[in-house]
Amino acid sequence: MAAAMATTSTLFRCSHLLRACLAAKPFPDPFRIRPASLRPRRGLCHISASLDEEASAKAAAATADSGGPTIFDKIISKEIPSNIVYEDEKVLAFHDVNPQAPVHVLVIPKLRDGLTQLGKAEPRHAEILGHLLYVARLVAEKEGILDGFRLVINNGPGACQSVYHLHLHVLGGRQMKWPPG
Repeated sequence: MAAAMATTSTLFRCSHLLRACLAAKPFPDPFRIRPASLRPRRGLCHISASLDEEASAKAAAATADSGGPTIFDKIISKEIPSNIVYEDEKVLAFHDVNPQAPVHVLVIPKLRDGLTQLGKAEPRHAEILGHLLYVARLVAEKEGILDGFRLVINNGPGACQSVYHLHLHVLGGRQMKWPPG
């Protein structure tokens, strides 16, 4: 009998609490708000990754004009190994270590010459800029994505540029969506 009364008392308190909650706020539409256990986690990971990239880009921008060697300078000098796709006397192309597509190759000039980002390009850089684009086409052909690829150049912290040595991202091997970003 005591157990039955305790159960009844608990149910009464729960129903009383439920009525109070319902009176305070309208019941949410179950199609608009899902419990946390049913929400996709990808969005949270994406937001977290985006914030990390933004923080990295801001940190990189703070030392962009220091003149010190970048990770790309170390790849060019072969201090850091890379999976090279194409190389000539002016440029180097290699697979990205954090690919964002099945094919993700970076194309960089071997000589920085003040070209830390596209926004700093000057008339004297016209030849190397054209050569970078042409090599991107060669890389796309070599990687088998000539029929559909995307070129990306991140310029500055607002575009999440994290290495201040101009570089082109050649992306392909999957359907690209629009708009990007």
